[in-house]
Amino acid sequence: MTAGSTDTTSGGTSLRPRGGRMPRRERRVQLLESALEVFVAQGYHAAAMDDIADRAGVSKPVLYQHFPGKLDLYLALLDSSCDMIIDNCREALASTTDNKDRVAATMKVFYSYVASEEGAFRLVFESDLTSEPHVRERVDRVTTECASMIADVIRTDTGLPDEASELLAVSLVGMAQVSARFWLAGGGSIPQDDAAALIAGLAWRGIRGYPRSDDH
Repeated sequence: MTAGSTDTTSGGTSLRPRGGRMPRRERRVQLLESALEVFVAQGYHAAAMDDIADRAGVSKPVLYQHFPGKLDLYLALLDSSCDMIIDNCREALASTTDNKDRVAATMKVFYSYVASEEGAFRLVFESDLTSEPHVRERVDRVTTECASMIADVIRTDTGLPDEASELLAVSLVGMAQVSARFWLAGGGSIPQDDAAALIAGLAWRGIRGYPRSDDH
């Protein structure tokens, strides 16, 4: 194959053309994008570094210059994906002081995430490597950090103890994660915004039952 030509997989999927140098930062981004495609399609155990290198249009030595092994590459993807969910949840909570709108905005974060074309949510919520401690730690971080931020709001508004606020917050995050994945698995027959609004309504009807503290 000549430089600049495009390889294909056995299934006929076009791969990126080989050849040409690229700044290290850009190359890393390219490799992560290619790895995401392979991991989402094949899962961690079935994916091979050869597949990822081919998808990126680079040699295996180039891939190993950036990532010493498959687990390192997977963890880098997980870090990026988890950071995105957590950051988006933080922005949703900060976007308004109206708690009903906060609930709606937070639900939208999870529905938008699972609906993304890249399918990165499968690495976080449907990983086939959850027995690996480093993976479990990152997956759990999504729940714990998002719940911690929500618990702060609940505790401030209701005066509930830390443990109660955290339990309620974890329940809300779990509702968002599980319902969003169920919605997607069902083919998304309900429009995304409508589905998120439906679950936000359920969550709000429950959480608003806790009276605001005397300070508000």
